[in-house]
Amino acid sequence: MSFNPGKVPAKILEKIVFRHLGTNRKELVVGPSLGVDCAVIDVANASIIVSTDPITGALERIGWLAVNVNANDVATFGVHPQFLSSCILLPENAEEKTVEIICKQMDEAAKKLGIAIIGGHCEVTPGLTHPIVVGCTFGITRKGCYVTPKGAEPGNKLIITKTVGIEGTAILANDRESLLRGNLDHQLLEKAKNFFSKISVVEEATLAFETGGVTAMHDPTEGGIAGGIHELADASNVGFKIFEDRIPIAKETREICRIFQIDPLQLISSGTLLIAVKEDCVSKILDRLEERGINASLAGEILNNPRERVLIRKEGLETNLGRPVSDHLWLALKKQ
Repeated sequence: MSFNPGKVPAKILEKIVFRHLGTNRKELVVGPSLGVDCAVIDVANASIIVSTDPITGALERIGWLAVNVNANDVATFGVHPQFLSSCILLPENAEEKTVEIICKQMDEAAKKLGIAIIGGHCEVTPGLTHPIVVGCTFGITRKGCYVTPKGAEPGNKLIITKTVGIEGTAILANDRESLLRGNLDHQLLEKAKNFFSKISVVEEATLAFETGGVTAMHDPTEGGIAGGIHELADASNVGFKIFEDRIPIAKETREICRIFQIDPLQLISSGTLLIAVKEDCVSKILDRLEERGINASLAGEILNNPRERVLIRKEGLETNLGRPVSDHLWLALKKQ
């Protein structure tokens, strides 16, 4: 079986990856499972939240993304990320300037989030065509003081922050700028190039958790908002209903997706946050987010039946929300 670019299919994770996990240790209280991007390790009176992610499809702001994307995973547990270890893999033609650019970007992003870069590895790797940065981020909290993607319950409401496809919009606007010029309004293109500034969900995730009523959170990365909702449902063993006309899509994203003929719902969406919330806490969380200038939309609800994964189209038609086979970023990057 050959795979499409991006995440390995969920059935392969269950069939192979999750069956080869080394030694069982009592300190590991949340381990690998579908839709769960972090592990939780209990040590004394503390819980350590750990996440690992690579940046493989971006060039222009790869160091910035490596810090923020990894930090986002930890933040979805309601915990502020504090430490980062990284592995920088460079192609054979890489120069000193490349290392400097990546490290400066990582330094800038880490300082903004209050993260210490504690070490890692850097090498030239044969066979690569562009740099790859893999990060591992840690956050420490009081024992048990976190939320996981496993906690969504039937009747919870689904909140989406900002807009969908943020990371994909930023990557395409920067790495395919020459193709977009002439096809996209100049001001829209410049705004889209700055979408990297929206990548972090640390503020909204920790704020929502502190406000109360959050049962689960997830940041939709590869596979976009469509993939992210499925992953949250997988983790919690629930279904969902989401309304197409309540899913926030920026004009910049919509236009870039039109040009590349891709689906904004299946475009990598770091910077967007999915929050499952108890119904009586929705208004409180929306108000707190608005106070901080963070746009958020009440877009759907959690259902009891795990097989019921519904998208209500704008015209009212009820359809199944398909699980993305591969992120649409890869389709767009094939176009020259």
